[in-house]
Amino acid sequence: MTHDERVRSIVAQVRAANATPGPTHIDKGGVHHVVPLPGDRRFASRSIDTSALTNIIDIDTDALTCTAEPGVTFEDLVRATLPLGLAPTVVPELRGITLGGAVAGCSVESMSFRYGGFHDSCLSYEVIGGDGEVHELSTTHRPELFHHLHGSYGTLAILTRLTFRLVPAKPFVAVEYRHHTDLAKFRADMSAHCDLDGNPDNDFVDGIIHAPDQLTLVVGRFTEAPGEGDLATYSGEQMFFREAARRSRDVMTAEEYFFRYDRDCHWMTATVPPLQFKPLRRAVGRWFLGSTNLIAWSNRVAPVSRRLLRRPEVVCDIFLPKSNFERFWEWYCRVFDFWPLWVVPYRPATLYPWIGPHVREGFAEGDLFIDFAVYGKRNTERHRDYSELLEAATFDLGGIKTLIGRNHYSRERFWQIYDRPAYEKAKVELDPTGLFPDLYDKLGNVS
Repeated sequence: MTHDERVRSIVAQVRAANATPGPTHIDKGGVHHVVPLPGDRRFASRSIDTSALTNIIDIDTDALTCTAEPGVTFEDLVRATLPLGLAPTVVPELRGITLGGAVAGCSVESMSFRYGGFHDSCLSYEVIGGDGEVHELSTTHRPELFHHLHGSYGTLAILTRLTFRLVPAKPFVAVEYRHHTDLAKFRADMSAHCDLDGNPDNDFVDGIIHAPDQLTLVVGRFTEAPGEGDLATYSGEQMFFREAARRSRDVMTAEEYFFRYDRDCHWMTATVPPLQFKPLRRAVGRWFLGSTNLIAWSNRVAPVSRRLLRRPEVVCDIFLPKSNFERFWEWYCRVFDFWPLWVVPYRPATLYPWIGPHVREGFAEGDLFIDFAVYGKRNTERHRDYSELLEAATFDLGGIKTLIGRNHYSRERFWQIYDRPAYEKAKVELDPTGLFPDLYDKLGNVS
């Protein structure tokens, strides 16, 4: 079946769904890389099956572009591009994340200080609207709609094809771990290494904070040769988040670097401590370790949490203007005190049109956002919901958070963060029949 035939099959599903009104969601197949929730209603409605869209259509080594379908995983993508000396501008850290998921949701990693998110590398999208019409969108053709696909979480249209930029890559990554004992020095070091003029050779910059006095900046550069010594690997017994706290240097293959966090889904295995013991990792790792396995198992046990009336752990990325780093740090150490904390500098190409006035007012064009990733904070205190506290603090500091987990917004507050008139205009043009749920109705208040 050709790409066009696959698209026609999905168009037929969309038109059939419009004949019978009712809520509809997009089913890409496989594991959804969102936080499993008890009583999850996000995927409870009837579905449009897009699971056949898993093909790389073209890699143009002269133009440095790739055209692919949205179900391609980043693992499959880098295995196709690295032998050609190329890589995406941003590779999300979990192997099973798809291109479509990176566009529709959030996608930042350690190349984001230079290139922004994955959407910022995209040149054009083919989408099927809620009425079954096929639209071509690009940075130059209907750009407002093009930029609205990012962060729409499947509420505007079905992405069926995308073309995006690639960058030159080398087979290995040399990593330096720069350890600090206080925030001021860590921040200064991060700012210096994110300076595109002062440090033009840096390919990767992020941070992992293990304690208020144990802050590590991780700086990486592509390299042709591994040099002397053994290559590091974090797809087996070793856990990257632990080794980063005690090593000074590493060299690993580019693929190993891209997915260094995948084996433990960052440090989510800490919620099941036996999975961090080496003998058990050797014995059962193939069934339990890796982000896809861990998320699948979390989905299986989520109903148990509901029966026990137990809140899920806090799993959330929040984005704050760089200028509010210190204020957030003071609040986080006092209220959350949960470690590790992943810190990723993120330079968007522009502020996206769906960002509302509350966030837009506090951000200077060309400045950095800082992504603070909180993965696994226990949330069992009866009278204190840490998910709600983090959401409120993010709003107070002029930030925005991903919508992949629990959300507690009132409709009014939600549309201060997101630009309602701009979103509704895109909704009318791409989903005039209302086949897909409104963004707030789908994700604004989900727990």
